[in-house]
Amino acid sequence: MRTIKSFVMRAGRMTEGQQRGLDQGWPKFGLELQDGLQDFDAVFGRSAPRTFEIGFGMGHSLLEMAAAAPEQDFIGVEVHKPGVGALLNGLMTQNLGNVRVYSCDALEVLRHCVADASLDRLLLFFPDPWHKARHHKRRIVQPAFAELVRQKLKVGGVLHMATDWQPYAEHMLEVMSAAPGYQNLAADNQYVPRPQERPSTKFERRGERLGHGVWDLKFQRSA
Repeated sequence: MRTIKSFVMRAGRMTEGQQRGLDQGWPKFGLELQDGLQDFDAVFGRSAPRTFEIGFGMGHSLLEMAAAAPEQDFIGVEVHKPGVGALLNGLMTQNLGNVRVYSCDALEVLRHCVADASLDRLLLFFPDPWHKARHHKRRIVQPAFAELVRQKLKVGGVLHMATDWQPYAEHMLEVMSAAPGYQNLAADNQYVPRPQERPSTKFERRGERLGHGVWDLKFQRSA
C-alpha cells in the first residue's frame, strides 16, 4: 500500500557552495537509508544526547543548534538537495563534527535506521501545513506519526514542533493530546512559550513583523 507523502520533491538549482557541500561533505556526514539500523554511538564515536530533525530546510537552524551545543549530536533529514548541500557546506565551513545527514523520507529513516528509545529530542519546525482541506491527509502530524515518534524517543524524550499556521497548530495539539504515552509540557496543556533553544528563522522574523504568530508545542514521552 502506497503511503501518503507529507512533502513534495522540488527541483532546485544548486549554488557552487551547495554542490561543494554535496561533493565533499556527503562522504563525511551523509548516511544512507539502505544501510538500515544504525549504531549512532559508533557513527559519532561517542555516547551523547541525540536530536533528530525532520525537514531542516536550508540547514540554518540545525547549524546554529549544532554549533551552540557541541556536546550534543544531531541527525538531520531533508529531501531538498540544495538544502542538503547548504547544510553540508556549512558543516565544513564551521568545522562541525556533531551532525549526520540523510536525504530521503524522514519517516523511513525513523522506521528503519533509528533504534527504539534512542532519541532525546525530535524536532519538527515549520512543516508544510497543507492548507487545503483535501490535502490535510498529507500533514505529517497524524496519530501514526505520534506513535512512531513515541517509539523512537527515550522515556522523558521530547517532541518539539513549531508552526506559523494556526489551524495546523490546532491540528497538532488535537492529535498529540489524544496520542497515548505523551505529556504536554505546556502549563495550560496548550502551547509553550517560544523556547530559547529554537533558532529564529528569517521567515519567522518576517512573519513577526507582519503580525503573524508562531506556535510551539512540546510533548514529552511519558510511557
